[in-house]
Amino acid sequence: MIKNEVQRFYDPTFTVTDEYKDSLPDLQNGPASLIEGANVPIQQVGISNFKLPLKFRRREGEPVTLEASVDGYVSLEMGKKGINMSRIMRTFYKFQDKVFHLDRLEEILKAYKDDLDSQESFLRISFNYPLLKDSLRSDLKGYQYYKVSFEGRLDNYNQFQKYMHLDFEYSSACPCSYELSEHARETREVAAIPHSQRSVASVTVALKDEFFVEDLVNICRTALQTETQVMVKREDEQAFAELNGAFQKFVEDAARLLYDELDSYNSIRDFVVRCVHMESLHSHDAVSRICKGLPNGLR
Repeated sequence: MIKNEVQRFYDPTFTVTDEYKDSLPDLQNGPASLIEGANVPIQQVGISNFKLPLKFRRREGEPVTLEASVDGYVSLEMGKKGINMSRIMRTFYKFQDKVFHLDRLEEILKAYKDDLDSQESFLRISFNYPLLKDSLRSDLKGYQYYKVSFEGRLDNYNQFQKYMHLDFEYSSACPCSYELSEHARETREVAAIPHSQRSVASVTVALKDEFFVEDLVNICRTALQTETQVMVKREDEQAFAELNGAFQKFVEDAARLLYDELDSYNSIRDFVVRCVHMESLHSHDAVSRICKGLPNGLR
């Protein structure tokens, strides 16, 4: 029997009726018999890295609009084939004109659970947050950009947990290298320069109360003192060299300094910090990781 040949063209005038939509196959909502592999629950299923501009609340002044990358997931129960992935985006877009802060995530997570009939939901919003930073001694200013993520989780009891992630860049001057350089100068009158390197502290905080990006940035600045600079003249470069000399630190020191500062804030329920010193002496990095140490807390 000769099959009818399929027409290979696109009809821009075709109109979708309700009847036609009802006739479309929907495998994601099919019976459990269509499940491939083990018929078990899946903890997270959804979409990652869909982008859109969002307004974020600042500690002072009007909200700022930034490009954001969104990850949205829900849990999938045993016996269900899958979810409608586009519904994750459609649900999120209902909130696109809102001003975003950590507690806004709870509203979206509840909508995810309702719209996708799921037990748990998860959301991460990542963006680069600009703050104007003064130079150390000149009259210059420049924008420092911070990699930030807001994260929210809503469990099957509707208990909401909120987190903020921040990558903070700083300079780390090695105390050992400083002492060895001074020894060479004093004993042999040899010029020597102690090594320092750009370093990153990746900080995650679990929060109880309202908290702003500016708050977490200031915690890191206070703890570490040697944040990388934006606009620099000669007097600023000299000041930065003095600053590194005054606040030398091993990677272990950086982790403990951040621990001490983070632990003093009642709004922060738990935290974990990973410091990386990208060594200029070695071809490998020095790493230190520290957490508050709560039972079943962040690790």
